[in-house]
Amino acid sequence: MNKVRFLIVLLCCLMALPAFPRKKKRENYEPLFGKALASYSVTSSSLKGATFYLVSGHGGPDPGCIGRYQGHNLHEDEYAYDIILRLGRELLKRGAEVHFIIQDAKDGIRNQAVLNNSKRETCMGKAIPLNQVARLQQRCDAINRLYHSDKSRYKRAVFIHVDSRERGKQTDTYFYYAHGSRYGKRLAQGIRQTFKAKYDYHQPTRGFRGTVSERDLFVLNKTAPVAVFLEVGNIQNAQDQKRLVIADNRQALANWITLAIEADYKKSK
Repeated sequence: MNKVRFLIVLLCCLMALPAFPRKKKRENYEPLFGKALASYSVTSSSLKGATFYLVSGHGGPDPGCIGRYQGHNLHEDEYAYDIILRLGRELLKRGAEVHFIIQDAKDGIRNQAVLNNSKRETCMGKAIPLNQVARLQQRCDAINRLYHSDKSRYKRAVFIHVDSRERGKQTDTYFYYAHGSRYGKRLAQGIRQTFKAKYDYHQPTRGFRGTVSERDLFVLNKTAPVAVFLEVGNIQNAQDQKRLVIADNRQALANWITLAIEADYKKSK
């Protein structure tokens, strides 16, 4: 009987203790960016009310395509992830809500030319399957769960990949949208127009040959939000590699995509 009374008293004391406060998420702080860049300032409200689902290609057990650069391997998933992080940071700075579907707890935004490969990437904390269909379905499911709970009127998914073709084939960034997606087409065309304008300004004699087209891709067909899919270059080509290995060029890609998204968001209002 004494033991029972003691347990009752102990339980009552525990119930009377104040609840341990939950650790609040720091405002304007995203640890995925790395310690140096985790904090950011919201500099405008141009994307306030918009929500984005950002997906870098491959990851985990699958590095994607691999190129050779000055005796080093370039892995698609690492460069796509770095560009996605940079893009997400620019969107956050403009007041948007951003979901990073593929995440690496250690690799933040990096400025090195050669980004070391790892298998740490997860799909929002869950291990990424090796099987291709399972891997793609996992990220589609993650996007769709978020999509159906998010209250924003403007919701967009952005997929970033790096292509692999013969070494001598130079390509400009090109863009896909889902079959019959009116707003996906509009966004893809808007990003292309922004890229063309930037190339015309910075390299007026070069031209820009990136294309926009419908594509029957798994992730475009299986995700609920309006989506665009970017192939940022040929990882085998020496000229296209400059788009990847130069950190300022990775940042420029993120900046230009952001400018196009801002313009598209204005059209939706």
